[in-house]
Amino acid sequence: MKFSKSVEPSYQPKRLAVKLTAKGENYVQQGHPWVFSDSIVKINDDAKTGDLAIIFGKRKNAMIGIGLYDENSPIRIKMIYSAGKPIQINDTFFLRKIKQAYEKRIPLLKTDTTSYRLLFGENDGFPSLIADVYASVLVVKLYSEIWLPYLNTILESLIETSYCETVVIRLSRGLQQSNSHQLNDGDVVYGTLDNEVVEFVEHGVRFSANVIKGHKTGYFLDHRENRRQAGILSQNKTVLDVFSYAGGFSVHALANGAKEVTSVDISAQALEIAVQNGKLNDYPGVHKTLAGDAFDILEQLISEKKRFDVVVIDPPSFAKQQSEIQLAKKKYAQLARLGEQLTAREGLLVLASCSSRVTATAFYDINDQVLKSTKRSFLVEQKTQHDSDHPIGFSEGAYLKCGYYRFLD
Repeated sequence: MKFSKSVEPSYQPKRLAVKLTAKGENYVQQGHPWVFSDSIVKINDDAKTGDLAIIFGKRKNAMIGIGLYDENSPIRIKMIYSAGKPIQINDTFFLRKIKQAYEKRIPLLKTDTTSYRLLFGENDGFPSLIADVYASVLVVKLYSEIWLPYLNTILESLIETSYCETVVIRLSRGLQQSNSHQLNDGDVVYGTLDNEVVEFVEHGVRFSANVIKGHKTGYFLDHRENRRQAGILSQNKTVLDVFSYAGGFSVHALANGAKEVTSVDISAQALEIAVQNGKLNDYPGVHKTLAGDAFDILEQLISEKKRFDVVVIDPPSFAKQQSEIQLAKKKYAQLARLGEQLTAREGLLVLASCSSRVTATAFYDINDQVLKSTKRSFLVEQKTQHDSDHPIGFSEGAYLKCGYYRFLD
């Protein structure tokens, strides 16, 4: 298979023999994908990023797992195999893992959907690597140099499994600044791409993603099922979509016959994409946009005594580091309070969080406390997580939370 830009490894990885603390060893045996630097007791002096870290347990000195060494991260070893049986880490190993991941997505692909996450990082056994499919375009995002020595074989396996005709490489900021490869963010390394904006279908609703310059891989696929459900519940309703980005919830609402949809985002450019995504579909309603700080806009709408039948609030992560958790909780409480005031009688308020450091229990408790303090009667219709192409393989992998609150008065 010929790639238009070199993805051949510049470094041939070697094998490392690793011993861990009792706590670190226990985590590996439980299938946790991360080994932090302070868990390592013994390792080769010449360890380099991308090396295969063979972890040996204290009992009988037997192998208990294999990971990839990352000298640039506090998560020093990222696990790709957690079992004691001998195994070869080769082309067949990666192809088998990718095909196993694909099989989990088959039920989704039997729906009218042409976009999906084929590899969800650690949760599919590929830590620091994401592979998203948009129609016939595969977008692979790398967050660590550990995959550079294996990139050729992984791309070949992904193409063979997904039948994609084009492959785009996206790089994290750290990798964009690295000198250990010849790749650039947005490189088309396989096939051709006539337009950086790729159209795809999500449960019968048409969308587009900028796979070269868009955020992450171009779109957010994790909320797909929530968008579908919120869309169905928006028929003949007025809808407010806060932090709308490219209009995921907005477009589903419009396509399902909402009377009026108002998309709110700080980025005017994102709102224009939302409008264009809406126009890919036939809809009878009105699509409005409001650009600016979401908190300020919500306050303004409240002062104007606006009310909506369906209010969706899906903010970006508020806690990207441990020190931001308390502030994030305050922001979630503020959004729940603002959202309630904008939700009409017998209306639906959908509150979401993608902050992995704020637990689901904490998020739902915040919402319950705020909504109960308003004295309005409400029911929690459901609580959801990621869509099926985002399987949860370990506790930290469960970042998305979404609550549906139906007001009775």
